[in-house]
Amino acid sequence: MTEEDKKHELYKKVERCYEILCKKWMGLIIHTLMTEPKRFSEIHVAIPDLSKRMLNERMKELEDCGLVLRNVITDRPVRTEYSLTRMGNELGASLRTVEMWAKKWL
Repeated sequence: MTEEDKKHELYKKVERCYEILCKKWMGLIIHTLMTEPKRFSEIHVAIPDLSKRMLNERMKELEDCGLVLRNVITDRPVRTEYSLTRMGNELGASLRTVEMWAKKWL
């Protein structure tokens, strides 16, 4: 593989990352899950302007991307928790830099 091919491949991966993150609410959902697993309702409370319909859609997208894990807990009452996967945690760590920038500059 040539150096140019490697650059092109990297650009495609970076572009895919931005496609995921630039969808409205994605970054905030990841940010919300960085501390601990949360139930759907807890995520919704943490991001009050996010509708339940959109949250459901975004959670499915994050699962499909491999960033979020959906875990059904069969205790009574049955509940579902969402947590970041290893890949999601690594992305969350990168987003902490953005958080620090936002605190300083915005």
